[in-house]
Formats: sequence, structure tokens, C-alpha cells
Amino acid sequence: MTGMKLIPVLLLAAGTASASTSVIETSVVRLQRDMAAGRATSQSITQDSLDRIRQLDRAGPRLNAVLETNPEALAIARALDRERKAGKVRGPLHGIPVLLKDNIDTGDRMLTTAGSLALLGAPASRDAFVVKRLREAGAVIIGKTNLSEWANIRSSKSTSGWSARGGQTKNPYALARNPCGSSSGTGAAIASSFAVVGVGTETDGSIVCPSSAAGLVGIKPTVGLVSRSGIIPISRSQDMAGPMTRSVADAAVVLTAIAGVDPDDAATQAAQGHIEADYRSFLKTDSLKGARIGVARKRVTGYSAHADRLFEQAIADLKRLGAEIVDPADFGHMGDYDEEELEVLLYELKAGLNAYLARRTGLPVHTLEDVIAFNERNADREMRWFGQDLFIKAQAKGPLTDQAYLKAAQKARRLARAGIDDVLAQHKLDAIVAPTGSPAWLTDHVNGDAFQGASSAPAAVAGYPNITVPMGFAMGLPVGLSFVGTAWSEGKLLGLAYSYEQGTRHRRGPRF
Repeated sequence: MTGMKLIPVLLLAAGTASASTSVIETSVVRLQRDMAAGRATSQSITQDSLDRIRQLDRAGPRLNAVLETNPEALAIARALDRERKAGKVRGPLHGIPVLLKDNIDTGDRMLTTAGSLALLGAPASRDAFVVKRLREAGAVIIGKTNLSEWANIRSSKSTSGWSARGGQTKNPYALARNPCGSSSGTGAAIASSFAVVGVGTETDGSIVCPSSAAGLVGIKPTVGLVSRSGIIPISRSQDMAGPMTRSVADAAVVLTAIAGVDPDDAATQAAQGHIEADYRSFLKTDSLKGARIGVARKRVTGYSAHADRLFEQAIADLKRLGAEIVDPADFGHMGDYDEEELEVLLYELKAGLNAYLARRTGLPVHTLEDVIAFNERNADREMRWFGQDLFIKAQAKGPLTDQAYLKAAQKARRLARAGIDDVLAQHKLDAIVAPTGSPAWLTDHVNGDAFQGASSAPAAVAGYPNITVPMGFAMGLPVGLSFVGTAWSEGKLLGLAYSYEQGTRHRRGPRF
């Protein structure tokens, strides 16, 4: 098969670093060790990443995971190497290549478009808060990844991983299958070792689903732990940026870097007193010993025999690793707030996107209404596969003072939070686990996504943390296990996820 021929060639042609410092399936810790010992430099690692993108994304299997690379990446890497040589190391991300989803502003020469042709024009004027934090930590922002256009909020019949700007992202584990959305490009890219770590965004499932489909660790943090300023919005109630990495340890490093209070995002004020100095301090292999883990089954299992089989094995593994299992411990009120969630998203999309576009300069659109008109004028390119019914419904909504919005927001949040907190309290649980989703489905531009089921909604609507970790493979396709907890419990969840990861070690790279 093609992938079996590609990999050895790429290992030999990985760039300027030695075989011991190849970017393929490596970690932040190992690369920091290699740079400290002089076996690698940020420049060599960055060059390896850029070479791999060229060989696998631009050619070879053509994953379409990366929209553009940073023309300044190597210069930034060289500057960070000079800092290291002078004795200044900013932290564990110093000199490490990072890929960002293309709805996150960068105040450089790269564009921020959400995959839409309507936002082609001038770059953003400044970095998003999370990008500022990454740069301060010494990360090398090497590129922007493809995504489900507009983070999958344009159409109810969309195909995940497709954007008019970038085309269809492929799943590196099976090229005909879907990478899941909307952080599809970040998932495919990090699984393929195009960068060491990545950052995606989620409103409901858009970090954890593509992470599950790509055999990655993904963290959707508590709303407020990470700023959304400078990120193209859908929902102020649910939007969150978070790490997408190949290990729990790397995810903890990224979360430490991007968490913080931002005066431009009021939600982050609630994070004061909850932000940890270093989330790696929670990573202990025995974290599951004595932990009480609830098993969610109702409405989050039964849709995929493959996911169910892996989930049963995961429950057995959690028990083997010392956890006390409470089975079942179902999420409460699932399905009782679905209509309200969509109502909230439509209202908040219109308000948030109009505010965001008003701040961007040099673009042909300034409002959601402008975007809808642009798509209609460019339907042959923008609406080749699916339309924009959700945009049209959002445009019809009124202001955020409408009673319909306020009632829907209050009900959805109340039920989702009670559906987690009440179960945790009733059973004295440390976390609830569930399958993240099904194995990847076949990409189908005619009928759209063949979505089977998922467990992301409770944490997404509640604004609570959700961490997915690989729990095995179904016919070569990765499937993830989600750990869900109450607000600000990222540290605890990281410990549990790390203990499970180290006790099972399911992660393995794609063969393309």
C-alpha cells in the first residue's frame, strides 16, 4: 500500500535533524532534552515539520490539513535558538512548532479565514490572546490548519473537514474517511506529526471528536479558563480553545501556556484562583487508584458496536488500574436541552460574528448578512456541497436581550450543569467516562456526515471540561475515551487521563 512505502522514505528525508530527533511521534519533553543536549535546534525541528507538511500534505496522500505555513517560522526558530544559546529558555514550549486552527487570529503575514473565501484579504491586526501566550512561552507558530468551514456552523447538512479555501481534509488513518469537525485539520496534522502540538477550538465536540478520530489527546477546558478574544466566534456560552496533542503530558504543557485571565474576555475573570501554575504537576501514574469513576451509558452508547466494545475494555482497564467503578452513572437531562442549545448558538453566532467582523479591516464582509450575500454570489465555490441554512436562521434572530434567547440559555445551562454535578455528587465521583464518539465514517459530499453519536454535549453546554484519550482501534480506526468533570477540574481530569494513558498506551501513528 502507498502508506507502507511512504513512511520509510520520510524517515530518511526528514530534514536537518538527526534520526534521534525526528519529529515523527515525538514529544515536547524529548525535543527539549535533545535541544538542551545540542542534538537538535528549534530551526532543525521546525524545518523537519515544514518538510513533512510538504511531503504529506502538499504531496503524497495530500491530507489537506494545513492551509498555509508561516513564512517567518524559520526566522522565529533561529531567534529562539539564539535565546537558548544565551541561556534563556522560556519554558517547555521554547522552540516547539505549533499549528493553529484557522479561526484563531495571528497578527502576522498569515490569514485568518475560518476556511471561508469571504475572509480572504488582510491578515488580522493582532494576535489572539492564546497566540500571544504561546509566543511568550517560546512556541513557533508554523501554520494554520484547515477546518470545517466557519467551524461547522454554516449548514446543518455539512461535510466535516471541508472548507471552500482548503478543500476536504482527509483522515490519515484511512484517507476515504472523515477527520471529524470542526478542528479537523489540527487533528489530522498533529496525528501526522506535522507539528509537535496543536490548538483547536470547540463549541460542541470540535476538539474531542477530531482528536478521537485521529488518536489524539484533546482538552476542551472549562469556559473561562482560556480566552476567546481574537478567535472567530460562534458562542460566548460554549466556545473554547484547547490543546490537541499526541500525549497527555504534551496537552498539559499547552494548557499551562494558554490558560489565563484576559481583560478582553469577561468570562476569564471567573478563572481567577482556578488556573494552575503547571498542569504537569497532576500527571501521576497512580491517579486512578481509589478514584471513583462513573460510567455513562444512556444516550452515549449503543450507536456503535465498535465503540461499545472498546468502551467495555476501557472500563475493565480503569478497574485494573485501581479505579472504583460506578456503573451506570448516566449524564442527567441528555436530550432535554438540544433545541435550546441550537437556539442559543444561533443567537450568539449573529451577535458574536457581527462584533468580530466589525473589528477586522481589509475584508469584503463586515456582518453575517454580508457573509450570506457573499456565499450566494459565490455559490459555485462556497456552496458546492452544502448550503447555509444555519447562517440564514441566525441572521433572523434578534438581539441577546430577547426573552427567547434568555430563556433558552438559562434552561440549557441549568440542565446541562445539573446533569453532571448532580451525578458527581450523588455517587461521590471524581469523573464520568463515556466513548467520545464512533470510528470515523466515510466522507460523503452528497449526503453529508454519517454522524452516529457522541458524548460531548453535556460538558459543552455546561461549559465544563472534557478530555479525550485514545482507548483503542476499531479496524485500524482510533476511538477515544472521554473524561468529564465539573467546572475547573482540569487538573484532576488530567491526572486520571494520564494514569489511563500510561496504563494502556493505545496511541500509534497513522500509516496513511
